[in-house]
Amino acid sequence: MGIRGKGRRFGIAAALFFVFLFLAFLLLVSCGPPKGGNGAGGGRKLEEGGRISQELVYTHSMDIRYAKGFSVDYYERGYVLFTLSDTGRFLAVPEGLGVPEDLSPDIVPLRQPVQQVYLAASGVMDMFVALDALDVLGFSGLRPEGWYIPEARKAMERGDILYAGSYGEPDYERILSGGCSLAIENTMVYHVPEVAEQLRQFSIPVLVDLSSREEEPLGRMEWVRLYGALLGKEEEAKAVFSSQEAKLKALEGKGKSGKTVAFFYITADGKVNVRKSSDYLAKMINLAGGDPMFPDLGAEGGSSSTVALQMEEFYATARDADYLVYNGAVDGGITCVDELVAKHRLLGEFKAVQEGRVFCTEKNLYQSSMKLGTITEDIYKMLEQEGDGMVFIYRLEQ
Repeated sequence: MGIRGKGRRFGIAAALFFVFLFLAFLLLVSCGPPKGGNGAGGGRKLEEGGRISQELVYTHSMDIRYAKGFSVDYYERGYVLFTLSDTGRFLAVPEGLGVPEDLSPDIVPLRQPVQQVYLAASGVMDMFVALDALDVLGFSGLRPEGWYIPEARKAMERGDILYAGSYGEPDYERILSGGCSLAIENTMVYHVPEVAEQLRQFSIPVLVDLSSREEEPLGRMEWVRLYGALLGKEEEAKAVFSSQEAKLKALEGKGKSGKTVAFFYITADGKVNVRKSSDYLAKMINLAGGDPMFPDLGAEGGSSSTVALQMEEFYATARDADYLVYNGAVDGGITCVDELVAKHRLLGEFKAVQEGRVFCTEKNLYQSSMKLGTITEDIYKMLEQEGDGMVFIYRLEQ
């Protein structure tokens, strides 16, 4: 074969090679994410773990402004994907539609409508009350007398919501026989992992609420938008959240009062429990114009939101605080200054005690998870109006 023949064959081979490369390029482009959203089909999840299902077409994501612990992605035909930081993914499956056959195995299907929910996360109850959604709850992890939310207590007294054991010892028989479709736990369930595992063995999905890990007050309350999406009450959730957001935003422009606040309670063994500087309550004091007495406490991190101090250590830092606020949500509260001083004689030497600026929180402080804007307003009223018109805080009698 001559040189010209060999060249012709080489040219044909080269042409075929470039045609192959071009076809491969077209194939890659056609398999990439479709236009729209953040890579439609899997939304943001394409970046994290690939398309969740070939059947689901991504449309948009919830615009979350403050919360760090969850995301919500919407898909065609009403499917909704909930992603909770470090705790799992859940897919709300619209009534009458099926679970996608190729759904990613780590995603837990939640068939709509959810009903007979076992609520062991007490901080979530106020969100369901705000959404007018108590009718989806079937079981509570607290007894009626454990609720300081009137709507919850009345629902249990009527028998609309039944006590089904605490988060650590649920009444599995009652939960199963009652047709429970979802258990909502708080992070305490991590201390008893066998409980969550047993519920899953009974085919009851377990959603661990992480709102308590949010350091910003608005981040905590924004979790109501997750439950609004889960229950088909997005607009109601947005409205109740926006009302509390407006309260906090209104306080931001009022400036600092220069007054210091010590927020605490006395433990059973005589130590003083104080909130860390990164905690949401410390930030609410700041938003109200006050200065927490322990601005750098707990800077080393850790999962707990509080630090236990010896009384002498607390006294050394907080004795000149302008205001003392006793956390009555823990031990039921106190009514007068004498009851406070009876807990430790050193408390009688504090400036705020001697000048009559000692307050206490109501028992329902922690359960009122959708009232953080109102609670911050109370702190502002304490600092600027000597406590007139407060809802969650009251002045101790002298």
